Parts: sequence; C-alpha cells; structure tokens
Amino acid sequence: MMDSTLKVLDDEDLEFVFILQSLGMQRNVAVLITYLGSAGETTSREIEQATGLRQPEVSIAMRGLRGANWIDEREVKTGGKGRPSAVYTLNTPLSDIIKRIEDEKLRELADAMENIRKLKEMV
Repeated sequence: MMDSTLKVLDDEDLEFVFILQSLGMQRNVAVLITYLGSAGETTSREIEQATGLRQPEVSIAMRGLRGANWIDEREVKTGGKGRPSAVYTLNTPLSDIIKRIEDEKLRELADAMENIRKLKEMV
C-alpha cells in the first residue's frame, strides 16, 4: 500500500507542473497528475500534505481526472470507526497523458491554420 515517507514535489516536478499549465491544464490538475505520477498510490490526505492543495481543490481536480479515466480509486478501511480512506493511483502512464495533450494541441494548430488559410482567401 502506501509508503510511510511522504513524497514531496521537487524542482523537476514543479517544472513539469509549470509546463502542463503552459499547455492549458489547470494548475491543480497538473499538480495531481505530477504528484500521482511520481508518488504512486496515495491518499487524499497525503496529497494535501505533500502538495499544499486544500481538500476541496483535491476533490475538484480528482473529479476531472476521474472523468478522463486517468486514475483508479479504491477505499481502504483506516481502522476504528470513521470513513474509509480513498486511495488513488494514476492508471494512465504519463507518456499517454502527454500524447493526448500533444494530439489535442496538434488539432488546435490545424484548426488555427485552416482559419488563417480562409482569411487569406478572403483578402
């Protein structure tokens, strides 16, 4: 299950987040993808502690990752009476996520170039 040491984002991870953001990804989603990609299986609470994101920010970003089918989520009993903890793992390799972003940007570029072509024809 989870490691007892908490993975924290380093400078390379933060650069990865920045690049994802520069490509149009929301910051919190970029942070989660980066963290899950390097930390592996982790709880929401560990994500909050390691990334500085608040619980609502993690929940909202996780909703987006679930919608893209990029994460697996399961519940684990924590012992005692409370709610079980949600445990998350990235189920899509980072290389596949990057490929999806690349394909999306290539489509956007093709659409923009088509519109430029149409504008040139109109002049």
